[in-house]
Amino acid sequence: MKILITEFMDAPAVAQLAAKHEVVHDATLVDHPARMIALASSVDALIVRNRTQVRGELLAALTRCRVVGRLGVGLDNLDLAGCEARGIRVIPATGANAQSVAEYVVATAMLLLRGAYGSSAEVAAGKWPRAALTNGREIGGKTLGLVGYGSIGQLTGRLARLLGMRVIAHDAAMPAGADLPSLALDALLAQADVVSLHVPLLDSTRHLIDARRLIAMKPGAVLINTARGGVVDEAALAEALRDGHLAGAALDVFEAEPLPAGSPLAGCPNLLLTPHIAGVTAEANERVSALIAAKVLEALA
Repeated sequence: MKILITEFMDAPAVAQLAAKHEVVHDATLVDHPARMIALASSVDALIVRNRTQVRGELLAALTRCRVVGRLGVGLDNLDLAGCEARGIRVIPATGANAQSVAEYVVATAMLLLRGAYGSSAEVAAGKWPRAALTNGREIGGKTLGLVGYGSIGQLTGRLARLLGMRVIAHDAAMPAGADLPSLALDALLAQADVVSLHVPLLDSTRHLIDARRLIAMKPGAVLINTARGGVVDEAALAEALRDGHLAGAALDVFEAEPLPAGSPLAGCPNLLLTPHIAGVTAEANERVSALIAAKVLEALA
């Protein structure tokens, strides 16, 4: 059988697939849609990350495909109903990158609260901005509000507790057996020093964090989004940072990726931006790739 991989995948996992089937792996294919669509018509399995849009022409071309492996957990780049109608099984790498995302959230929260790590150029130039950097805050004793309490949210909460944080959560469908009750979202926002988002992008979550909810956040709080860009109204966030209501924010995901020129986020104070890598570390890539390779081989068998 034939497997097409359109984005980067760990080499040992690719080799595992190639030992059983014909594999076409080109991490640049996502940027060449015509070639990708041409190849798609002859494949029995497709493996993607978040940039490949499995819908429209690409989905229509998958006439032989039996399974789509997703090297990650978000599924908003896939037409799930269309896949189901064509009998294509979709397999996400559930849980395999949770540790990486949880560590990103906790580390970023510490950076934003402390605010002490942007002075290297000044210190190297002989300046001594000590007085300006003595008002940073400790993470211990602060409240972490998790919006979404699935596997990643729960692991983030466990790590945060080890640092002395109080953890609260909001989840419209709180998982069975969860160790926390679900607070109303506005109640969470009013209490949390750090708000971290862990919800999928649905019609109900698009711009969930809008201008009204940003104003409802505790003054001086920080916001971290490792979920999906559309969950946050980026223009409203930029305004909340510029007027000083929020002490900081970190975004790993955006409504348009890469971020387009002229974004309202450009030049915002106290804002950390990363290119959708919270769940991508060397270790997570190994786990995600190995899991998807095994599951795709199982599905093809």
